Parts: sequence; structure tokens; C-alpha cells
Amino acid sequence: MDYFVHESSYIDDDVQIGKGTKIWHFCHIQSGARIGEQCSFGQNVNVGNNVKIGNYAKVQNNVSIYEGVELEDHVFCGPSMVFTNVLTPRAKYPITCKELYGKTLVKEGASIGANATIVCGNTIGRHALIGSGAVVTKDVPDYAVMVGVPARQIGWACECGTILDEQLKCKDCGKKYGANNESIVLKEE
Repeated sequence: MDYFVHESSYIDDDVQIGKGTKIWHFCHIQSGARIGEQCSFGQNVNVGNNVKIGNYAKVQNNVSIYEGVELEDHVFCGPSMVFTNVLTPRAKYPITCKELYGKTLVKEGASIGANATIVCGNTIGRHALIGSGAVVTKDVPDYAVMVGVPARQIGWACECGTILDEQLKCKDCGKKYGANNESIVLKEE
């Protein structure tokens, strides 16, 4: 085994876990889950059936990644953030058909802050930054900084995580971005 699983965690059958991944206390990885290399799962993380997670993802304590959610490479999920997978849940009329789960895609390098909620059926763009406690109810553009309930865009973030200035330049790493309709793109060096 070329990954680490704490003795208190459960790994179901038919799970793939990549090299160097660490799964800490009280986690449950459910059947059909596919996890990439060098990922880290904090205490009390649940990865649902058939969830796909890329390489270098970091999932903090108390996060459930339900069926229908996909995380690309380098995604960060802050402590106790929430994914949903059904828009109209009912205990009396449970969803029993996995085709009815809302699909949620979190693209490469996106970060989701502590206690944020991502409503299913939405896509979080590459390197987007979702603030702590935000409730995302619609698609998020690449590099967007989103805060509030419901989440609204307040600016743009660099790939390194720094909030960009009005000229779309990063004061920390020096990368420059250009406007592209309702999004931004990294300028070629």
C-alpha cells in the first residue's frame, strides 16, 4: 500500500487511492470512489460512492463529498464546508436514483472556505476563491472571489491566491491577467 489510512477510518471495496494520499481519523471512503495522488483528508471526512477526486486535493475536517461531486487537481475544501447533491430533499420521498443527483464540478486550483455551502448543479471555476460561510447558488467564473449569502463576486484572485488589484496584477507573484467578457485569463509572459 503506497498511501496512508488511519486505523479508525473505513475504506469500502472497489476504491482507488493514489500514491502518497493520507486519510486521517474517522474517515469513510465509499465504494466506487476514485482518489488521486498526494491528497490529504482530515478528520471525519466522508467521500461518497463514485466520487472522483484529482491529485493534490486537500479536504479539511468534517467535509462530506457526496455522490455527484467531482474535484479536479489542487482543490482545497475548508473545514466543515458543505456540498449538496439534491435540490429538493425530502425524508418522506427520498431520492433513490443516482441519476437524479445534481452534478457539481470544482475545477483545478479552486479553494472553498470554512463553512461555505455549494448548492448542487453548479461549477466552481479554475482557481476561484469561495469565502468562508458563502452559499454558492450559481456557476462561478475562473479566478472569481465569491462571498456572502447568496454568494456574489467581489473581485478576482490570482492562481497563487492573492486578490488582484484593479489592473488585474498580482502584488505577490507578479502574474498579469486580462479581461475576457465576464471572466479573466492569465496573460502570456
